[in-house]
Amino acid sequence: MPRLSLLLPLLLLLPPLSLSLGIRDAGGRRPECGLCRPERCPAPAPCPAPGISARDECGCCSRCLGAEGASCGGRAGARCGPGLVCASRAAGAAPEGTGLCVCAQRGTVCGSDGRSYPSVCALRLRARHKPRAHPGHLHKARDGPCEFAPVVVVPPRSVHNVTGAQVGLSCEVRAVPTPVITWRKVMQSPEGTQALEELPGDHVNIAVQVRGGPSDHEATAWILINPLRKEDEGVYQCHAANMVGEAESHSTVTVLDLSKYRSFRFPAPDDRM
Repeated sequence: MPRLSLLLPLLLLLPPLSLSLGIRDAGGRRPECGLCRPERCPAPAPCPAPGISARDECGCCSRCLGAEGASCGGRAGARCGPGLVCASRAAGAAPEGTGLCVCAQRGTVCGSDGRSYPSVCALRLRARHKPRAHPGHLHKARDGPCEFAPVVVVPPRSVHNVTGAQVGLSCEVRAVPTPVITWRKVMQSPEGTQALEELPGDHVNIAVQVRGGPSDHEATAWILINPLRKEDEGVYQCHAANMVGEAESHSTVTVLDLSKYRSFRFPAPDDRM
């Protein structure tokens, strides 16, 4: 009995002592959280993508998880959705301790639906919101973008100019894998049938150049004619091909022979009667 009487004052001091030391209870709740009262929680609102909610740090109120590209960290304590991590931003670009939710697995992926996704997280998000025909209906087919046949996104424009001038044609193509782009001139054979002459060929006044861009999975091809001659007049074809398919687009070059107009002389005022 004497020992019990000595312990009772100590036992009565334990709850306030544990709070002052920041000791959490058995449930892992933070000491500043207090008693959970769901009726005081903010009214639940529809979460933006990924549309997944979780409990807050106190394990009481429901809150939305950050989607890919959403802000995270900081005093607000925003958390990223499944498969995402909070990556720090560049110094000075945002308040200290904040970042962006990014996919833990970087890189474009090809989905089983034939569409390219910027990350496997974006693919999983699409699968979560798409009506399910069966489990695993939409999944990653392979790393990297999906392959597709060339598409001419900016066709060459027809031009009109005079002999001796400089003219250029350009053609923008999108495709995966990168296509092979060639310029051809549509020729008429003596029999009246069409034939294609690949350029530049033996034409010393024609140059062809191809480079990547301006956007991802695009290539641009140019053809430059300098100086322009009357025999350069005709139809030009931009042709693109890869292992999936091919595409083509045409433009016309019209040449005005300047020498004919130089030889023509208007009558002088003294010649008039």
